[in-house]
Amino acid sequence: MTSPSIGLRRKPPGTGTSGRLRLSPLLRLLILTQLAFNIGFYAVLPFLSEHLGQAMGMAGWLVGLVLGLRTFSQQGLFVVGGALADRYGIRPVVLAGCVLRIAGFVWLGHAEQTWAVIGAVLLIGFAAALFSPAVESEVARQAVVWEETGGGSRTRVLALFTVAGQAGAFVGPLLGALLLSVDFRTVCLAGAGIFVLVLAGHAWLLPQRIPGREPVQVRGGMGPLLRNRRFLALCCAYGAYLLAYNQLYLALPAEVERAAGSQAPLAWLFALSSLLVVTTQLPVTRWAGTRFTLRRSMGAGLLLIAVGFAVVAVARPADWTGTAGLLPAAAFVVLLTVGQMLVAPVARAWVPDLAEEGRLGLYTGALSSVSGLIVLLGSSATGMLLDRGLPSAVPWLVLAAVPAAAIGLLPRREAEGARG
Repeated sequence: MTSPSIGLRRKPPGTGTSGRLRLSPLLRLLILTQLAFNIGFYAVLPFLSEHLGQAMGMAGWLVGLVLGLRTFSQQGLFVVGGALADRYGIRPVVLAGCVLRIAGFVWLGHAEQTWAVIGAVLLIGFAAALFSPAVESEVARQAVVWEETGGGSRTRVLALFTVAGQAGAFVGPLLGALLLSVDFRTVCLAGAGIFVLVLAGHAWLLPQRIPGREPVQVRGGMGPLLRNRRFLALCCAYGAYLLAYNQLYLALPAEVERAAGSQAPLAWLFALSSLLVVTTQLPVTRWAGTRFTLRRSMGAGLLLIAVGFAVVAVARPADWTGTAGLLPAAAFVVLLTVGQMLVAPVARAWVPDLAEEGRLGLYTGALSSVSGLIVLLGSSATGMLLDRGLPSAVPWLVLAAVPAAAIGLLPRREAEGARG
């Protein structure tokens, strides 16, 4: 496998004397794209389930089904969007995704029947399945060139991409909450408006042709990918991380409810996680990049996540409540977030070394699709585990074992000189 190359720039990017990354205009555009995508998306998503259950009177199982269909139409179809980006280039795929996201939000804002809601959320999810792998794969390719031209570790670029996404996920709900005082339709239309701006900006700024990224004919189908054991091992390890991260929305709320008597502290714990990523992702990546290879960085992150689950498991038999009862949960969030900062950018940075030449979009999409399937199956198993009435520490110990075991799945060989 060879790393993709898009050609050398006349003036290699680098790091200024202040330590600030000097990125190409295309990289800056793509990173700002991630920020805008998440502001628009998270302005709507956090308020969808309440709208469906309260305003539309849907049963709980139907709300869960709608949310699950949105996730499947997004994560499950990432591989499709990635393949299309390889075949046609990122510009038409990103623009088409923005158009579909605008239509989906407008439709959702006006949907008054179940079938209309399902159609809208499927459209919203598929839109992301188009533009997200296209953008992510191009950021990864540009990061490789940035590294090859002396800019520094590619993982720093992917870390900045992560920071932009997390900042959008933090700002979006605040905007949505502000607009919700009008009504949910206004929230949806505001989300659509953000994507209108994104669409206009990309139609103007996104190059028609990116040097070195030539459209490729589909050859060999999915066969080479499915035979790529090192890539599939990375997918499984990344899926274990995502399954652990998903416990912020499954196991953690139950623990907070037990300790505090309500889920009100959840908002503060989520804010803590976002604040940590926004303020410390780049320093953590810079520190890890001077000490760890890609494999060791991911291994360290998975180990920290496992320790986070173990902290709650050890404290759980004491059955503390109040502030003391929330401390293990807070420690879990901190360790999980630091682990995320080590794992997520590195996984994206590793994909170019494992992908076939010209198929980075396909492999980037497959990373999300395969790991998303693992999360879907694992979340069902986790839900049953939490409902079995087992001793209080057991579910958390089992969850700790998942990322710990995933360390052994990480590919053994890396590209020469690859670091986190």
